[in-house]
Amino acid sequence: MSAIGSPVGEAGVGGLCVEDLTVRFGSVTAVDGVTLAVSPGEIVALVGPSGCGKSTLLRAVAGLQPADGRVLWGDVDLSTERVDRRRFGLMFQDHALFAHRDVAENVAFGLRFQNVGKADVRRRVAEALELVRLDGMERRRPHQLSGGQQQRVALARSLVLRPKVLLLDEPLGALDAKLRRLLQDELRLLHREVGITFVYVTHDQEEALTMSDRMAVMNTGKVEQVGTPREVYDEPASAYVADFLGLANLVPAVATDGAVELLGTAVAAATGTIRGDCTVLLRPERVRLVDGGDGTVTATVADVVFAGASTHLSLEVAGTRVQAVVANAGQPVPQPGALVEVLLGADAVRVLAS
Repeated sequence: MSAIGSPVGEAGVGGLCVEDLTVRFGSVTAVDGVTLAVSPGEIVALVGPSGCGKSTLLRAVAGLQPADGRVLWGDVDLSTERVDRRRFGLMFQDHALFAHRDVAENVAFGLRFQNVGKADVRRRVAEALELVRLDGMERRRPHQLSGGQQQRVALARSLVLRPKVLLLDEPLGALDAKLRRLLQDELRLLHREVGITFVYVTHDQEEALTMSDRMAVMNTGKVEQVGTPREVYDEPASAYVADFLGLANLVPAVATDGAVELLGTAVAAATGTIRGDCTVLLRPERVRLVDGGDGTVTATVADVVFAGASTHLSLEVAGTRVQAVVANAGQPVPQPGALVEVLLGADAVRVLAS
């Protein structure tokens, strides 16, 4: 099976590099001077709200969208190369299988444009179908497959071309939640097996957190922050990143030397160079309900929402609405109208510039 991923090693050791990439549609700048490096074999997720430019950036990398700037693989400049010469695999939400062709014919379609003999075509198709666990289904038509199986045919169609990079644009977006989680697991396992570089566009935050080695959070055509999922989640570079990724309480505060004043109390916190008015990020899962004691504030429970493994509480604290998430581990859950004590520890607080 190693043949599927072998071109990565042939292409160079520098990986994929995007330099000052800009895409304009008339007076609108959809991608604004993006620079991003992706190491060989890495999974990088492009995330952000609709219209932030992530899909346009992916299409520009693929060569489907004219752009200014450079796209390199290793030390090879691909900026002026045609789509087919870039050797980048593409997989979209709409997998667009040929209804009149069987699975093997769909997977083999792209090889018609390469100088590949019939015996090699059969071997490579068999390898690709084995990788995506569809061996034995070669003669089925798309309408005889489930949605997840069709998605895997589309993936095999990309892998059979032995791409240097696999570019995935919302590939699981049309699937139901349970099937999407299943295919996320399969994509991670497949990635470890073949070692191809993945650049993955998704609006699903959980998918980005669980799938990627690093994330690039985009906003109005620019990259706001690049880092590992834990870095971006725990140490967001801006209020925008904090608010986009996961549940977030963004609370106005005042920073002093080594502490912040918020919600009627002072909390020890790393404030860096920030002094005066600021914004504090409180992740809901770090807002702890306690029995009282030093450093607590009193809150009124405004709403309670059961969410399976956890319960989401909406709390009124010093005139500010704060979300808290508590695990459902058998303990009683306060009801709307109840008074509770909330502890805001230093580990709950991240200070952001206003």
